[in-house]
Amino acid sequence: MTKASGAEPHDSGADTSGSGRTMPARTLSPGDGAGRLLLLDAPVSFWGGVDSTGTVVDRHHPRHGVRLSGRVVVMPSGKGSSSSSSVLAEHIRAGVAPAAIVLREPDMIVTLGALAAGELYDTWVPVVVLASADFDGLPRDGAARVEGMERGARVTLGVALPLSVASGRAGEAAVGEQRPGPRPDPPDPDR
Repeated sequence: MTKASGAEPHDSGADTSGSGRTMPARTLSPGDGAGRLLLLDAPVSFWGGVDSTGTVVDRHHPRHGVRLSGRVVVMPSGKGSSSSSSVLAEHIRAGVAPAAIVLREPDMIVTLGALAAGELYDTWVPVVVLASADFDGLPRDGAARVEGMERGARVTLGVALPLSVASGRAGEAAVGEQRPGPRPDPPDPDR
């Protein structure tokens, strides 16, 4: 997994709602990401519902106009089409994806997108499932870290965020993740 290198200063003024509370979860896609919580009351489709900047553009979605990039996105499940997996993978490659995705119900389309990006680009965005009681008890604001590991996962609330994440600067890597650089051009077969 690609990891961020070097330490960043931390935001001492971060909202610590639920500070230090750690909940077990189930890993669908491994990774380590942190950011401001963004609770979506309705699922969102990455195909047609989120644009190339990571902003919700589905006019019928309750969070229309909100940017998902670098956030810990919490939603009940994903929303089809199956093309959403390739769109999510491209968002991860481009550095405009959520830092982590927390679901109430497993969603294979979202999971496939995160797994494909991890394998293709070596950039891993965790996708985890929380138990219903923990999911329903999440605060509407604050910061969280999501660690999706081979033998389970955990969601920790009230973590301190690097200043780049806490300030919401676009294009900054989330905790534990480094956005990939440009991919090298393939060799020219005519040479």
